[in-house]
Amino acid sequence: MALCFAVSYFYITFATMKQAMIFAAGLGTRLKPITDTKPKALVEVGGEPLLRRVISRLHDAGFTRVVVNVHHFTGQIIQYLQDNDNFGLDIRISDESQELLDTGGGIKHARQFFDPTVPVLIHNVDILSNVDLDRFYRLDPKMACPDCGAPHLKAAATLLVSQRVTQRYLVFDAQMRLVGWTNIKSGEVKTPFAWVREMLESPAVRDLERQGLTALEIEHALRSDSGRSLRLLAFSGIHCFGPELFSLMEAYPDRFPIMDFYLQNCDKAFIRGYEKADLHLLDVGKLETLQEAEAFVKDM
Repeated sequence: MALCFAVSYFYITFATMKQAMIFAAGLGTRLKPITDTKPKALVEVGGEPLLRRVISRLHDAGFTRVVVNVHHFTGQIIQYLQDNDNFGLDIRISDESQELLDTGGGIKHARQFFDPTVPVLIHNVDILSNVDLDRFYRLDPKMACPDCGAPHLKAAATLLVSQRVTQRYLVFDAQMRLVGWTNIKSGEVKTPFAWVREMLESPAVRDLERQGLTALEIEHALRSDSGRSLRLLAFSGIHCFGPELFSLMEAYPDRFPIMDFYLQNCDKAFIRGYEKADLHLLDVGKLETLQEAEAFVKDM
């Protein structure tokens, strides 16, 4: 039996300072021509910039420190925050105006602004949802150990996921531990676990993918004789990052995607998924979703 171990994690209580990071540095290419003159973060939905909507939700959820990374039209975002007195929060700017660092590099670059004793809630600026951010941030991090079954392992990161139709899915084991990623259209697989790759690349699964079956239907086909099973779930753009993961980032370059980091290290750190069954989420990253977003915020 493999030696059981625990990844350190700081349990969140009601009294603990809560901190978050908003990814606002993107170029907003899919929102052109609007983003030819302003950053995506300041594109309005329902009369309010996306940035304000995310900040307001964080404020209402009790977050006091918020880091905002900037790159495209940096000055406009900084001025907007100053004009609104940072909405009464401790807002810090992580400047990527010289080079866009991608999501993983952005977190690594902003490390200096975070309290190293508590996790960081990461939120894309163009995501609208009905998620209770306070509850998500304070989820009990205990996980069941795959060796002894006891819930003594601690999650180093928690990813908000749902059964949403897409082509690219995160892959979790029966305990909702992240074990890989797959594109069910192309058949591409990313995982550090040989058994996961064997299951996802099996001829039976490939045949199901060619038939255009849903992720849920493919899940049923992934039941193996050993009792192992896999879940295929879509990522929401919201996750909780444990500061102990920064030590694993030290070997990484300045620019890298956070999801690649999670996938490359899910065999070293326990990264789990949290499935919200009644999740309502909209990615306002494209022009065609702006009108849909107007209706979405009215119903929130």
